Amino acid sequence: MSGKFFGSFLFVLIMTFQSFTGSETFHPYHVGSVEINYNSKSRTFEVTGRFFLDDLENGLGKKYGGAFHFNDEKYKTKLNDALQKYSSEYFKLKVDNKFLKVNYIGYEEDQESVNIFLESEPVSPPKKVETAVSFLYNLFDDQINIVHIIVNGQRNSEKLIYPNRYLYKQF
Repeated sequence: MSGKFFGSFLFVLIMTFQSFTGSETFHPYHVGSVEINYNSKSRTFEVTGRFFLDDLENGLGKKYGGAFHFNDEKYKTKLNDALQKYSSEYFKLKVDNKFLKVNYIGYEEDQESVNIFLESEPVSPPKKVETAVSFLYNLFDDQINIVHIIVNGQRNSEKLIYPNRYLYKQF
């Protein structure tokens, strides 16, 4: 199995396992995925982070205090505010030795997972991409984040295991 496929496969497999065992059941792995895709038309990086819903609720609760509940409309504003702050702290993007401003766009949830959407400021096609990804490191010391960086169709994937948060790729 190729590295680029393995990360997505592992996340889907774990999500499937949890759906069969029920959403209230403890899942044995703490894993998320982050795709960082350079869009040559908009000249921005489009970032999607996917995490277990309960893990993200607990991570936000530990970080900011109080309760956070996805799939409950009354928490939407609170979740957006918290996810914006959380993403800016636990995700950094640097291209050709320049840190990029990364904006929080929003989130989407289903029964077991949450997708977080971010977008960078415009930048020329990159030769070097560096990122720091530490989503849920504030909650789990066994967190795994599978990171995919895609530039001009060239995909580089790597598994970051707590405490490792840094990834560097040349294109």
